[in-house]
Amino acid sequence: MTTAQPLTELDVQPTPLALLLLGREADPRSERGVECPGDLPAPSDPGLVARARAAKERLGDRVFVLGHHYQRDEVIQFADVTGDSFKLARDAAARPGAEYIVFCGVHFMAESADILTSDAQKVVLPDLAAGCSMADMASAEQVEECWDVLTDAGVADGVVPVSYMNSSADIKAFTGRHGGTICTSSNAERALDWAFGQGDKVLFLPDQHLGRNTAIRDLGMSPEDCVVYDPHRPNGGLTTQQLRDARMILWRGHCSVHGRFSLESVNEVRARIPGVRVLVHPECKHEVVAAADEVGSTEYIIKALEAAPAGSKWAVGTELNLVRRLADRFAPEGKEIVFLDRTVCFCSTMNRIDLPHLVWTLESLADGNELNQIRVDADTAHHAQVALERMLALP
Repeated sequence: MTTAQPLTELDVQPTPLALLLLGREADPRSERGVECPGDLPAPSDPGLVARARAAKERLGDRVFVLGHHYQRDEVIQFADVTGDSFKLARDAAARPGAEYIVFCGVHFMAESADILTSDAQKVVLPDLAAGCSMADMASAEQVEECWDVLTDAGVADGVVPVSYMNSSADIKAFTGRHGGTICTSSNAERALDWAFGQGDKVLFLPDQHLGRNTAIRDLGMSPEDCVVYDPHRPNGGLTTQQLRDARMILWRGHCSVHGRFSLESVNEVRARIPGVRVLVHPECKHEVVAAADEVGSTEYIIKALEAAPAGSKWAVGTELNLVRRLADRFAPEGKEIVFLDRTVCFCSTMNRIDLPHLVWTLESLADGNELNQIRVDADTAHHAQVALERMLALP
């Protein structure tokens, strides 16, 4: 029986594909749509529009369609309500008579809807491949390992986890088990205020930029108060002393769309459009947020543009579908709204929910074929709901 020789002894060089599969290299094309000139897909097929409308009519009140702000227009036109992830989950819970909740968003959003709706309701995601790269940057196993690191450093007893809504049900449940709370981009400051009343450190999951921006911009902390925990490095890449000195332990995660905006984008648009005001989402990098005129959640961005005077000029740093929709909506009022960076495109995972998938979903449900149901197990759902209820109880 022969023994396999090490690759080094066989003089075999790993191929680029092998390195990618081993996690030792990155493929910039893996998130389709993140880098593109900004063109949207072609207009909807009229035949598909008619089929979607007919299937939705057949289902009647049995179906309730939720449309996230970042969805393309061909999908949004069939949404019963639109909004951000948490608003939509609560809207679903407020419709107990709907048998099917069709969530046109991404996986973690459908999980939240399943947690908040009744057992009699079925939450459906039109394409199971519609995930979220940010949420996927923190797995339950990685976060449990991080907690072990904090325990070994002797600081876990003073750490309160605060998890962004853009996280999996497993991470929300971890947060609930460990006395923490969930936050949105609009209430992150209140969540951190609450957390620092419970302990002396916060573990912020999974978006480092929202955590850093809230700590520095809203709570007056310094960059030195923050450290970044990298789950792919031993002990998160941090020393015990760094963990003991830090007030904010930021998970090394980010939004692939908002994370691409740069200080150069801000400087370029100011030079190109005199008098422009820069409005960005707090998931952007700290230097972008610091250079912007206004910063806020998706709902804040929409309200700011609604209240803007006619003739004002805006460069908006958030997802392309929403920016295009707002630009079209406010053009008749003389408001000029442009994308902050001309190279950043729509959220590739969000855009996996397209009209063909929505038609397939609605027609299948109308024909009695249930599919793509998102289920969160009872224990996970319980602890995740504990964390969500703490957020709802924030002052």
